[in-house]
Amino acid sequence: MSSIQRNNTTTVSEFLLMGLPIPPEHQGLFFTLFLVMYLATVVGNLLIILLIRMDSRLHTPMYFFLSHLAFTDVSFSSVTVPKMLMDMQRIHKSIPYAGCMSQVYFFIWFGSVDNLLLAVMAYDRYVAICQPLHYTTIMRQKKCASLVSASWVYACLRSLLHTLLLVRVIQRDNKTTVSEFLLLGLPIPPEHQGLFFTLFLVMYLATVLGNLLIILLIRMDSRLHTPMYFFLSHLAITDVSFSSVTVPKMLKDMQSIHKSIPYAGCMSQMYFFMWFGSVDNILLALMAYDRYVAICQPLHYATILRQEKCVSLVSASWVFCSLRSLLHTLLLIRVSFCDNITIPHFFCELTVLLKMSCSDVSLNEWFLFIDVGTFVFLPFITIVCSYIRIWATVMKDPSAKRFFKVLSTCGSHLLVVSLFYGTITEVYVFSSPSVSSAKEIAASVMYMIVTPMLNPFIYSLRNRDIKQALKLFVNRMKSCSSNNLI
Repeated sequence: MSSIQRNNTTTVSEFLLMGLPIPPEHQGLFFTLFLVMYLATVVGNLLIILLIRMDSRLHTPMYFFLSHLAFTDVSFSSVTVPKMLMDMQRIHKSIPYAGCMSQVYFFIWFGSVDNLLLAVMAYDRYVAICQPLHYTTIMRQKKCASLVSASWVYACLRSLLHTLLLVRVIQRDNKTTVSEFLLLGLPIPPEHQGLFFTLFLVMYLATVLGNLLIILLIRMDSRLHTPMYFFLSHLAITDVSFSSVTVPKMLKDMQSIHKSIPYAGCMSQMYFFMWFGSVDNILLALMAYDRYVAICQPLHYATILRQEKCVSLVSASWVFCSLRSLLHTLLLIRVSFCDNITIPHFFCELTVLLKMSCSDVSLNEWFLFIDVGTFVFLPFITIVCSYIRIWATVMKDPSAKRFFKVLSTCGSHLLVVSLFYGTITEVYVFSSPSVSSAKEIAASVMYMIVTPMLNPFIYSLRNRDIKQALKLFVNRMKSCSSNNLI
């Protein structure tokens, strides 16, 4: 299969919409009708959300699902109706290519979530009517939050897959269509390939098993059902996902001569890499905020970081990071690569792909500069400010006992933050044309493979609660094995 295919079709920059089959003399009537219906949809559903939020009697699984259904209904309608109303007042009904792809993505996403929520609400009614005595046990708050979060994430992935498949069908450029990229991989001499393959394989397995163990311990031990460990469990999920986006492909390429990746695979890898990396970034900030509240406002800790708020913060992080990653991916799709298809890296990295482009990437670079300046540094500033406040609180009443207590509470998080931001800064801030690509790749390996692997060890070796949960888990395993032998 050739890596570059010539395409002589017309360049697609926008689509023309036929609109609704309404006679011109009735346009005003139908415009008013649909506008009133849309406003009723938005105001009605937002009122439902507000009432559920304000009335504590409505804080039940049924109304929790209903509030999310109301939100998706508003979002689902807002994807198409405003554009439809605007086109009813125009002669030239067009939509840009990127706008069309975005509309498809959000239409499928919100529609899928709506569908899943209706099924979850049916299950809720089944449990309430058929198993009323076990309702509070089965439909506990954490399970409801997990069902809703899983619906949003699954629908997002489904929508992304359909959008990427559609992008492959619609050829935008009459210049050159890239069907695959070639990856240079890691700069390792051939005689050392086997050694490094084994090393990275062991590190990846340690990352997956270590982080899954952290999740399992937090899930099993009720003493760890606190905001701090709730955020830690999500950090462990993102670490496993973050490594799994690139490392398996890297290991496969280390054993093959032709290191290629399909165009759609490259776009997907970049999407998930940015998504999980962004969630990781926000979670570190949330964990710093959690430590600030625990140390500086201990009497209000349970009130400020109640379970519902923690779930909302984490869910918002996943959804917002998905949208951020999607926007970067859609902006990259409009870029042409001509004959340059060799990526001097072991994965599809946004800044490397922009350097390879033969078209105008000023919009991509401008958005990337704004995005990094706000999205990356704001969480970092949150972390710094949180620890400044923590340090100021400790210094008001200094004592060796309190100092070591704070150090044991925050030390693990500080170490993880230092590793994450240190390597990220090395790659994206201090890198320059004079810095060799080998050094950039080495720094990428650090934050992509080494840091996720070290996180579970850092938290388990320096955390008393995790150690106790691990001992309890080992004892349970021993008792189970002894019972099986008997």
